[in-house]
Parts: sequence; C-alpha cells; structure tokens
Amino acid sequence: MLRLIYHFFRIGALNELQYRVNFFVQLLQSAIALGVGLAGLGIVFSHTVELGGWSRGELLAVMGVHTLILGVIKAIIEPNMARLMEDVQQGTLDYALTKPVDAQLLVSVREIRVWSLLDVLIGLAVIGVALTQLGASLEPGQALAFAVTLTLGALMIYSLWLMLTSVAFWVVRVDSLLDLFGGLYLAGRWPVGIYPGWLQGLLTFLVPVAFAVTVPAEALTGRLTLPSLALAVAVAAGMLLLARIVWRTGLRRYAGASA
Repeated sequence: MLRLIYHFFRIGALNELQYRVNFFVQLLQSAIALGVGLAGLGIVFSHTVELGGWSRGELLAVMGVHTLILGVIKAIIEPNMARLMEDVQQGTLDYALTKPVDAQLLVSVREIRVWSLLDVLIGLAVIGVALTQLGASLEPGQALAFAVTLTLGALMIYSLWLMLTSVAFWVVRVDSLLDLFGGLYLAGRWPVGIYPGWLQGLLTFLVPVAFAVTVPAEALTGRLTLPSLALAVAVAAGMLLLARIVWRTGLRRYAGASA
C-alpha cells in the first residue's frame, strides 16, 4: 500500500512541477486564507479575553488544525473523489476496477495535488506559534494523542467524502452535496462547543468536524479526555465500515464502458 501511495505521490509531484506558477497561486491563496482567519481572531479578541472557555492561543491551535486538515482534503481527498465521480459518470471506472489492487484504495490515492500540501505546512506552523503563545511544550503523550486524533479525523472526513461521492452510482450529479460539506467544514474554524446544541450534534456526528478539528486541538491544549478519545475511535471505525458498505453497494449498480 505504501509503495502504491508513493508511486502516485511521485507522479503527482512530477505533474505539478511542470506548472510551477501553481505554487505561487497556492501560496497566495493560503496567505489570504490565513490572513482572513487571523483577522477574525483579532476581531473576536478585541472584545473579549476568551470564547467559550477557549483562549486566544487555544483558538489559534484550532485554526492551525483546521488549516492542516483542509490541506489534506485539498491535496488528496477532494481530487480523488472528483475523479471518482467523473469516472462513474463517464463509465471509465473500469480502468481502476480491473487493476490487481483493492479498487477503493486505488481510487483514493491516484490523484495528489502536491502544492495543496502547503496548507499542511502552514497549519503546522500556526500550531507551533499557538503552542509558543500558550507557553506549553508538547509532551510525548500529547503528541501521540494529537497524531492519533488527527489521523482519526482525517479518516472520518475521507469516509464521509467517499459516501457522498458514491451517491453518484445512483444520482447523476452530487456536486451540491460536496459543496454543502465544504460550507459546513468552514464552521470548524471555531470549537464546536461555541455553537448551539443542535449544530454541535450536526458537526459532531453528521459532518464530523468536531472529531476532525476540535478533538485534535483538545489533544494539543490538554483538554482531551479518555471518553472523547474512545468515542473518536468508535466513530472513525463505524464511518470507515459504513463507507466501505456504501462503496461496495454502489459498485453493484455500476455499468461501465465494458459492461
């Protein structure tokens, strides 16, 4: 599996290096997004010293995690799901299905936008600044908890995208569903605890922004509890299983060019 991922990463890097101006375009977009986020924090903390029990440094950590996960979405998840949807619509998914590897794995890693990984680096830099502001050093246990929760959150986001994209096996276009997810993910710039109860539930279990962003930020800031970690593991496992079921069910309805 790792060799397959490396192979597609190498191909993606070679393709992106042909158009190096894309790096500067991505850099500009990331800088604007970072500036907007920092401006929002500045406005909030010009009127208060904390928001929902979160200090400025802690909210900066949340923003860093949000940016990091967004980089993963834009670099790996979104381009692969967009290509999957296109293949289903055009009947060209056969090329992936006939390869001697698991089809779900193949369609999940074959497109990588290397320049979008810049957001991952920016997210890590913001997290570093946040920890400096908090005057906290990342203990080994916290670092492990952060890595685990971050991975679980990314898997949940991937599972949701795969399920939404798999709707293309039944419906011609699902772009609106993916756009809806993008809008809801923006809410992850802030801890879900500041939202009304009904929206917290939506961002926790329907669109797992809480697990993808807030929980890793809690691990960084020492807020993470064992029940929250256990729940994240259970939800991630459940979503991966459900995504696999939806994917396999959709494949049975697929009629490709060779059908």
